[in-house]
Amino acid sequence: MAIITNIEDLRILHKKRTPKMFYDYADSGSWTESTYRANESDFQKIKLRQRVAVDMTNRTTKTTMVGQEVTMPVALAPTGLTGMQHADGEILAAKAAEKFGVPFCLSTMSICSIEDVAERTTKPFWFQLYVMKDRGFIERLIERAKAAKCSALVLTLDLQILGQRHKDLKNGLSAPPKLTITNMINMATKPRWCLGMAMTPRRTFRNIVGHATGVGNMSSLSSWTAEQFDPGLSWSDVEWIKKLWGGKLIIKGILDEDDARMAANSGADALIVSNHGGRQLDGAVSSIQALPGIVEAVGKDIEVWMDGGIRSGQDVLKAWALGARGTMIGRPFLYGLGAMGEAGVTKCLEIIKNELDITMAFTGHRDIQNVTKDILYPGTF
Repeated sequence: MAIITNIEDLRILHKKRTPKMFYDYADSGSWTESTYRANESDFQKIKLRQRVAVDMTNRTTKTTMVGQEVTMPVALAPTGLTGMQHADGEILAAKAAEKFGVPFCLSTMSICSIEDVAERTTKPFWFQLYVMKDRGFIERLIERAKAAKCSALVLTLDLQILGQRHKDLKNGLSAPPKLTITNMINMATKPRWCLGMAMTPRRTFRNIVGHATGVGNMSSLSSWTAEQFDPGLSWSDVEWIKKLWGGKLIIKGILDEDDARMAANSGADALIVSNHGGRQLDGAVSSIQALPGIVEAVGKDIEVWMDGGIRSGQDVLKAWALGARGTMIGRPFLYGLGAMGEAGVTKCLEIIKNELDITMAFTGHRDIQNVTKDILYPGTF
């Protein structure tokens, strides 16, 4: 593909260059995938007001997210198995984000460890935490994040149990992939991916293996993770984690206004309106549809962000107009990573920023911080 102009171009390249099980992991939802599709399609229903004969010079997309200056209100979301989309994927994505001036958030279920990323970047990144039954492991994870000078903790609350993702089950998803005949035939058609993976030692969940009690290899890891996500997670655990962390706390996975009020009352610095990319409760409302009500309920008390379905800078602007003071992207940067490594992540960010900047101009604004819902066409949101 000679010219890449949008996120869809990156997705097509990603699909060509990454083994099927890992592409499917990134580009799928749970059950019927209705919420996964709605996340994207509901953005498309929102229309913009075009304005003319306005000064479009000296535009800026700069703002802050939990006090951190950002080039645009976009952060790279925590995504599991990122290092299986491309060798050393978390490291490459973190480097691209750092150079571009947007935050990168590392997942608990990353292939590259907290220490791997910290050793290869120069600025603080964020760390995302899943709550496991082994509270000692959680305490050690938080201490490792502190030692790495992570500047914010993103606590995910919507994965107490795992939503069924049909493609992952059918593909036999694992890291590293099992060497079945089907997998080997598919990987043989992805020489760039294979070469990269052959040259890195990072092929499993390095935040967990060697750190969790009794997990020293892949066989023990599988049984440990199957048992460890804690269905008993409660707001008292959030309070415990906040005290243990002591820094900026962001709560991810809010779709309900009552839950948003609980998040605001918890003392967190921000919340993320999110349905886990449509990978948990299929049939849940899309993130962009849930956003306005949550902003109305708690937007004066806590910084509200959103993720899910963003595929362009226009989507970022629509979310901002509806009250989100930050957004997170997962699949778009994974498409870029799988397509071209670090350069692909950079390309993803360039595409989104360019679309955001030009759309802002067409709607009559030079500074994103002055954009309100007035840019949206009445009756479409």
